[in-house]
Amino acid sequence: MPALPTSASKHPPFPAAGGPASGLGHSLKTRQLTMMGLGSAIGAGLFLGSGQGIAAAGPAVLISYLVAGTLVILVMWALGEMAAANPNSGAFSVYAQKAMGPTAGATVGWLWWLQMIVVIAAEALGAAGLLFSIWPVVPVWVLTLVFMSVFTAINLASVKNYGEFEFWFAILKVGAIVLFLAFGAALLLGWIPGAASPGLGNLVDHGGFAPNGLTGIATALFVVAFAFGGTEIVSIAAAETADPARSVAVAIRTVVWRILVFYIGSIFIIATVLPWTSDALASPFAGVLNAAGIEWAGTAITLVAVAALLSALNANLYGASRMIYSLGERGEAPAVVTKVNARHVPVVAVAVSVAFGFAAVVLELFFPEKVLPALLNLVGSTCLVVWGMALLSQLILRRRADAEGTVLPLRMKGFPALTILGLVLLGMVFVVGFIGEDSRVQLYGTFALIAGIAIATNVGLRIRTARALAAASGDDGDSGASDRR
Repeated sequence: MPALPTSASKHPPFPAAGGPASGLGHSLKTRQLTMMGLGSAIGAGLFLGSGQGIAAAGPAVLISYLVAGTLVILVMWALGEMAAANPNSGAFSVYAQKAMGPTAGATVGWLWWLQMIVVIAAEALGAAGLLFSIWPVVPVWVLTLVFMSVFTAINLASVKNYGEFEFWFAILKVGAIVLFLAFGAALLLGWIPGAASPGLGNLVDHGGFAPNGLTGIATALFVVAFAFGGTEIVSIAAAETADPARSVAVAIRTVVWRILVFYIGSIFIIATVLPWTSDALASPFAGVLNAAGIEWAGTAITLVAVAALLSALNANLYGASRMIYSLGERGEAPAVVTKVNARHVPVVAVAVSVAFGFAAVVLELFFPEKVLPALLNLVGSTCLVVWGMALLSQLILRRRADAEGTVLPLRMKGFPALTILGLVLLGMVFVVGFIGEDSRVQLYGTFALIAGIAIATNVGLRIRTARALAAASGDDGDSGASDRR
């Protein structure tokens, strides 16, 4: 008799940590997992978008980064606990299903997948546009097509090769940030010949530390939150490591402190060197290096930003393909997406996840310079919803595990206080979002999208349940008829 769809509450809260999800490999190494999380979080949001937050809050943007950074740490700790106990390519989607039922799990899974395929297209277009700005030879749409083709091929290769590629890509970005921090510190300390140290005056001059008050800090908080998006890929990739419990613990611990050092350190240097009213904040890293007398700064930072976008594209394509693969395994997506090749790569899932990116190439050809802004506005606040669902799932599953005496390989410290703190901080970000007109529109759009996905997935669940019941009834009827014969 066919198995009937069941609620999440009938399953153990945290199944014993085992191997990777069915059909997938387990060749990712701990160092690759660590750099994937780091590479996904360090993108154009830091290299090019950080100036927007500084312009909104002034030097007090540091408070916004500290609040958002704290939220990311709590989310990563929560995800780490669940991923170590139950490594799965569906990660937070699977955890939401176990905690709150199949509709919640499928909704957050599809929401994140849709976010990723839009971001993939946006990153390809953004990288092409940046490269075109310093090398105006090949059209943006052609560069986008090249980027999409190359990274599709990389993701269709073995997981081990993909992980190694992403490792070195992330190393490049990390190296660039380390050099930036070194140059910035040398400038502030007056160690660069011919370049006068700006001192700490820019932190309090031009209207004070918080020239736009709490409103500016709040506005920047909503902007900054998106810059940390992508770290959740660590929980997805953990399923393809040989020792998920150990790998995810090391990766979470390493990624968290490195992100804070790189983000907070970079923002401190930018806010100290450049006045918050400076036009140089349009490209803040280049502005700091120009102040240090480094003439090639603009071109160098642009190339690093291109690498950052392509690295994030690579990691997000991996994450998107694994998420829809997991949805297929759970019957929430067509079964064809679970097909893997001899190298344990879900080829159909990869192809489906890049399809929108190739469609964006065509759109860019006919609507140049209009596609990228539309895509970025579309994804809006979806990452915040995913973080919220992750925290709620961990709160429910941890309480359930503790009540049943389940031994967890990795336990989040300070539970439940820190999980609740994360939910409170997230609630603050949403409140801030509803204050701003642009962000309010994004939030309304995100909630409308969530409602649509939830209705569709719930209808699908009801249809599958009805079919399973009908099939079961048919089996019983056939059995009864056979007995009568």
